[in-house]
Amino acid sequence: MSNLLLLFIRNPQPGKVKTRLARTMGDAEALRIYRILLEKTRLAAMDLPAERWLYYSDFIDHNDEWPDSYFQKKLQSGTDLGARMEQAFDEAFNSGAEKAAIIGSDCPDLNGALLQAAFDALDTHDFALGPTPDGGYYLLGMKKPEPSVFRGIEWSTDTVRDRTLEKIQATGQTCALLPVLTDVDTEADWQSALRRHL
Repeated sequence: MSNLLLLFIRNPQPGKVKTRLARTMGDAEALRIYRILLEKTRLAAMDLPAERWLYYSDFIDHNDEWPDSYFQKKLQSGTDLGARMEQAFDEAFNSGAEKAAIIGSDCPDLNGALLQAAFDALDTHDFALGPTPDGGYYLLGMKKPEPSVFRGIEWSTDTVRDRTLEKIQATGQTCALLPVLTDVDTEADWQSALRRHL
């Protein structure tokens, strides 16, 4: 196995997804939008020639829109997002991956070509990171485990990207930056995405 894409998603259940969207748009609309984001993420992943591991938040669903023939299905494990991502990367490299990259399901502009660009960047860099305007990232790729990039970070804040880059720099390794893409977290984000002809 050379390239392995790790996908983190939430099980699409009312009241448990896109809570910031739900504050202004309601649970039902937030769930509808999240299903659209899941579809876009799924199509991007299926457009990438790589192995794909799909990590669910709460339970593994073998009867959903994610074909078992394309996605090896797993369950997220860990006390916070950092621990869950660290565990997924450890599992990836222990299974023989040469390069691994993780994405979530909030970025409607992500596509197969960008995912391929991330893996290509790992030919010449130790890490690849896809920044978001809110200070986070939509993708993190690497060629070997580096637990420090998941530890001591205050998740879901505007410091995530900078702290991650600081930790990479502290290891003396290199990081390629991908194009900036916007996550959909708020109603304003969604309206902006619609204006981009989603």
